Order: sequence, then structure tokens, then C-alpha cells
Amino acid sequence: MPVTSYLALGAILFSIGLYGVLTKRNAVIVLFSIELMLNAANLNLVAFSKFGLHPSQVGQVFSLFSITVAAAEAAIGIAILFALYRNRGTVEADRMNSLKG
Repeated sequence: MPVTSYLALGAILFSIGLYGVLTKRNAVIVLFSIELMLNAANLNLVAFSKFGLHPSQVGQVFSLFSITVAAAEAAIGIAILFALYRNRGTVEADRMNSLKG
């Protein structure tokens, strides 16, 4: 398979994630969309690692670091959403505009 098919898939995944971040009000959907965007970037890193001018493992190592950061982001994001749901009773992003309870 040529590198363009991997890049096209990455662009499609990133576009779907960007659409979800910009249009959805549910904070859980926004977190999932951010994860989708990070996975699209990981796909591009691995594709460039394999098909680049100097193929090496560097892109795959960066992808592993990105997966680690994404897992930490998801865990902290879900914990924050649980706390907000307990205090406010909703996970709608437009209702979370105040730091006061």
C-alpha cells in the first residue's frame, strides 16, 4: 500500500475528530473526538516512520509517547467529568463555564 492511503485515512480520522470537538456539546464526546485526533496523528507518525526518506523506528517511539500522553489525558479528563457531574448533574460543555459550584 502506498503512503498516500495511510495519510488519507489519517486526514479522514482527524477531520471526524475535529468535527466532533467543534460541534458537540457533550464533554464525553469531545474527549473521544480528541482521542480520535491523537490516533490520526499516531497513524501519520507510523506511516512516515515506515515510508519516510530514512525509515527508522523514531516515528513509532513518538507514537508510543503520544499514546501514553493520550491515556493520561483520558484518565484525568474522565475524573474531571465525574467530579463535574457530581456537582452540576450534567456533562454538557456549555454549562461548565464557572469555577464556582
